[in-house]
Amino acid sequence: MHAKELLEIERRDIRALHYTWIAFFLTFYVWFNMAPLATSMLATENYLTPDHIKLFLIANVALTIPGRVVVGMALDRFGPRRVFSLLMILMAIPTWFFAFGNSAMQLFVSRLFMSIVGAGFVVGIHMTALWFKPKDIGFAEGFYAGWGNFGSAAAAITIPTVALQFFGGDDGWRWAIALSGLIMAVYGVAYWFLLTDGPTPDTLKKSRKAGALEVSTWADLLLYCLFIIPLYGILSLLVYRTQDMGFLDSSSAWICYGVIGLMVLYQIYKAISVNVPMIKAGIPEDDKYPFTSVAALNVTYFANFGAELAVVSMLPMFFASTWELDPTVAGLVASTFAFVNLWARPLGGYISDRIGNRRLVMLIYMFGIGIGFGLMGLLNAQWPLFIAVVFTIMCSVFVQGAEGATFGIIPSIKRRLTGQISGMAGAYGNVGAVFYLFLFTLVEPNQFFFIIAGGAFLAWILCFFWLKEPEAAFGDEYKMSSVDRRLAEEG
Repeated sequence: MHAKELLEIERRDIRALHYTWIAFFLTFYVWFNMAPLATSMLATENYLTPDHIKLFLIANVALTIPGRVVVGMALDRFGPRRVFSLLMILMAIPTWFFAFGNSAMQLFVSRLFMSIVGAGFVVGIHMTALWFKPKDIGFAEGFYAGWGNFGSAAAAITIPTVALQFFGGDDGWRWAIALSGLIMAVYGVAYWFLLTDGPTPDTLKKSRKAGALEVSTWADLLLYCLFIIPLYGILSLLVYRTQDMGFLDSSSAWICYGVIGLMVLYQIYKAISVNVPMIKAGIPEDDKYPFTSVAALNVTYFANFGAELAVVSMLPMFFASTWELDPTVAGLVASTFAFVNLWARPLGGYISDRIGNRRLVMLIYMFGIGIGFGLMGLLNAQWPLFIAVVFTIMCSVFVQGAEGATFGIIPSIKRRLTGQISGMAGAYGNVGAVFYLFLFTLVEPNQFFFIIAGGAFLAWILCFFWLKEPEAAFGDEYKMSSVDRRLAEEG
């Protein structure tokens, strides 16, 4: 697939791709509509402090973690069209609550629920996989994700202007956020009617069990259970930080810890109850897949997309404080990190399609991320702003490319489990974001960049040993096992 084909809008698959990246763009625009307005909020709301803003940033990525897991399961059962539409419509509600909240607690709670909108990413990944063949999926997924991800940059560029110039006044930031939610909800209604789940009614392959991801061996089941723990356990950091800020008392915090523990145990129970009978009965050889590849992509997405979410959330403040820029200029400069999405992420997917070795492409990109964030860790006010922007763009090229390469691999691992695998890997991106943003509250920005660089190098090592090149990764059709064919006949 070549870039010029994106203009062939008479093709149904191309139209589906454009409709879907626009939906993703709007969810990201809403998801990151607070970071560019942080200084405006502090200036107009005297009950807010910089520590509140840092807490809101953690809350902004927290519930995306379980949200992406649940959405991934819903995708394999109900299809991406319904899930994406409902997500956009429902998530407009907490957006409006945040826009017109008048206390730190109201803003925190609404921002927490707003974070579920970040689950929209995995929906479009599944939809794109339904419309495109394995040999083209890297570029298609990269284009979808790159242009959709640009929603965060668009928010950094336009939200301050809409708030300060179009609406103006002390409540300008409120109306700008409310407007973004309204536009997303309207498009959510339109998306329901614009396309279908794939070119034919039987394109959507349903998994046997929606309660947990299917695995192939006892060792894979153990590894799967281990990877469930951070998905929900990471929320303990949010509880800790929330209690530390005075939003929770000790008793309420322990209740939250208990709920998180029960969530972990329940998901492990579901994983065991779904997989033990199938493994005992025997998994056909042609239906097996290596869960180590899923685990490797979980870790790489933790290190690339998790880093992106964290950096996009703090970068406007970093540029504003380091080089003493006003909010609008700082937002524009910081947007260069996400602006690269428009071409770097499609490029990562395209290279993954063309080079003939998706694993090698992933390793190269992850190593580049470590080098890029290491260079950003060297930045301070003594450096020219131009050099800082160059380092930011260079680092972003590797981050976005790695993200594109990740989802160039996922659809080929196990076709009927694409939604759940995408959901789990996508959720690990948010695990990374919560972890990194928590560390951001404890360290200086330069130390923060060095920590992210270390995470990228660690992910590179795990990827080197765990990631396997998927079968039929460059074919005209996805691999169909005997179980896939039987489920298709039953469907």
